[in-house]
Amino acid sequence: MKQFNTIATAILAIAVVVLFVLHFYPGAKKGTVASGDNAEQTAISGDLSIAWVNVDTLLNNYDMYFDVQKQLQESGRKLEAELNSKSRTFEKQAMDFQDKVQKGLVTRSQAQQMQEELAKQEQDLYRLRDEMRMKLAEEEQVKLRQIQQSLTDYLEVYNKEKGFHVILSSTFGGPMLYGNPALDITKEVLSGLNQEYISTKTATK
Repeated sequence: MKQFNTIATAILAIAVVVLFVLHFYPGAKKGTVASGDNAEQTAISGDLSIAWVNVDTLLNNYDMYFDVQKQLQESGRKLEAELNSKSRTFEKQAMDFQDKVQKGLVTRSQAQQMQEELAKQEQDLYRLRDEMRMKLAEEEQVKLRQIQQSLTDYLEVYNKEKGFHVILSSTFGGPMLYGNPALDITKEVLSGLNQEYISTKTATK
């Protein structure tokens, strides 16, 4: 699941970058943003308030992420088992064909027909393999979007009380090179996310 971990980190790193900031003028105490004649105006009063979240830590401890990993692994095992079963059936038929040809148990026309059928089955296997890979990749993307949406929704509610102008994301190798530990809200956000996820799971049972 290394590929899944990499994709998840990248998507969440982007997802957490900015909340509730449309424009900011350095040094200004109050700013407005307008787009069009009847656009909504958003004012930033007082000093700019910033916090940051460590996405790596978040993923490594978010219960929803663990459940998603398990679901994807189970889907992958089922698809692999189905493909392996069909592959073994094909191999058995191919060996049976070779044995009959070597022993002269089929006519030339029968052998040609059997060979064509085996070639078609082989192409069907390749197509099935590609379809399964696409299906699993699509499922991964959907699950990642669900995680991203859960984080975005939680931060919107969380920030109504906290009132941060910007919430940044930090991940290893990402654009944020340093964040003051005093501005790190990872533990608080993680605790709230897990509590909300557990409540949601309990309510849906």
